[in-house]
Amino acid sequence: MLFLRSLLFYIGMILALLVWAPLIVIAPLFSYPKRYRLLVKWGYFTIWWLEKTCRLTYKLHGVENLPQTPSIVLSKHQSACEAIMYLKIFPMQTWLLKHELIWIPIYGLALKNLEAITIKRQNIRKSMQQIVEKGQQSLQAGRWVIIFPEGTRVLPGKTKRYGIGGALLAEKSGYPVVPVAHNAGKFWPKQSFIKQPGIVDIVIGPVIETKGKTYQEINTLTEEWIEKTMKEL
Repeated sequence: MLFLRSLLFYIGMILALLVWAPLIVIAPLFSYPKRYRLLVKWGYFTIWWLEKTCRLTYKLHGVENLPQTPSIVLSKHQSACEAIMYLKIFPMQTWLLKHELIWIPIYGLALKNLEAITIKRQNIRKSMQQIVEKGQQSLQAGRWVIIFPEGTRVLPGKTKRYGIGGALLAEKSGYPVVPVAHNAGKFWPKQSFIKQPGIVDIVIGPVIETKGKTYQEINTLTEEWIEKTMKEL
């Protein structure tokens, strides 16, 4: 049954993306806020469909920690699950992604039209420059910036070195950091077709004020809170 439910989920998700395709193509004709509202509805559907087919949903903790102004979200990364759920949790947002995702048919065009920050990992210096420049532009335009500092999905109980891109953006821009921990990998494991039923716990941590702090200090504070919280989940 888990296989059949997961298969049904993927079929519905792909069909929905095909239905949204015409909107994705004409999205540049609209202002960014309207374009955003149109395109993220696919994500809203996916969250709803995930609950209906796989009986997988989420519970949000620490909502009182959410600031009222655009911020930089530095989050644990275990699966594709949390990235989709963040569409409903955080206000209008953009994401830091590897450049290769832009080449995925339809989906990649949607990311491009939503002005995702894409980087090529081979050129670290240029990537850092893009993160700071485009990240500041997004924040000043009223968009939250979602970054996974580990750079790739990690298995539950594991961790990777935290990259400095998000912390560097925070240092240069002065915008606050919102650390986020979760256990999505328990239900939607990396490179697994099967989705386990259950409730993903997503924990929003206290805001880390970044003015007057170096990127090293910001990164250390972020990593310490996230990894400590992960042990409690």
